[in-house]
Amino acid sequence: MWNSSAADSPYTGKEVDAVVDVEYSTRIIDGRSLAKKVEEEVKKGVEALKAERGVIPGLATILVGEDPASKMYVRLKHKACERTGIHAEDHDLPASISQEELIAHIKQLNLREDINGILLQLPLPRHLNDKEAMLAIDPKKDADGFHPYNMGNLLIGNEGLVPCTPKGVIRAMEEHGVQIQGKHAVVVGHSNVVGKPMAAMLINRNATVSVCHVFTRNLKQYTLDADILVVGTGVKHLIKADMVKEGVVVFDVGITEEDGKVYGDVDFENVIKKASLITPVPGGVGPMTISILMQHVLMAAKDTSKN
Repeated sequence: MWNSSAADSPYTGKEVDAVVDVEYSTRIIDGRSLAKKVEEEVKKGVEALKAERGVIPGLATILVGEDPASKMYVRLKHKACERTGIHAEDHDLPASISQEELIAHIKQLNLREDINGILLQLPLPRHLNDKEAMLAIDPKKDADGFHPYNMGNLLIGNEGLVPCTPKGVIRAMEEHGVQIQGKHAVVVGHSNVVGKPMAAMLINRNATVSVCHVFTRNLKQYTLDADILVVGTGVKHLIKADMVKEGVVVFDVGITEEDGKVYGDVDFENVIKKASLITPVPGGVGPMTISILMQHVLMAAKDTSKN
């Protein structure tokens, strides 16, 4: 069974495990380097906003319960806030909190002028409704870009606060001069976090898009025809070298941990021999996701401090 998995992982600071021949090294998209560039842009923007309007962007992260992975994700985001000059607040809530109490807490943050971005760390405990909680976040403070209002704007081509991982993929394509218009882009995985918004962003840029998922028959038929391939399923090495064509651009958004090591959805060591560009796991899309989150907080701060 496939799982939808974003590359929002705790493994963004490690080196690429795969051994790659020197001749293929230029094909690797260095997510850490790109993320550093985005963070530098955000840092300058934060300094300018403070100088011009006296505003310091603020991000509130809400963590319900004690999930270790979620705690690590939040720490990574707060470290990025430190690097960029964004004020960050932890809102650690007990796992026993009720739906009404959670929503009330979110609404309090909506009213605070010093908080420009709100991030509700998922997953929530089973007794809580994550969709209802996400709806409670002010769309203008929706740092993750998951609110239906922002998703709707994405669908009509008005890309503001959108899901961070696919936006990071687009930014990486722009940095590497990847032509999107007229190309066949195949997205494997149809989650609300990656697959669906990724497809929308590619369509907005005039790609011809195929979206594949667990019920797709003959996946290889689609991936072999892809000029651009984005994979986010959480299935270790789902994509093999015989499933891609020469010159394909590959973004691996999946993360699987096994025996203390992490793997992507793509068989990196073999697929890199055919790809023109490819992201590693770790060190690819993950760092970009967090840097785009910082960009969103700055965007929100600029918008909410206009008046």
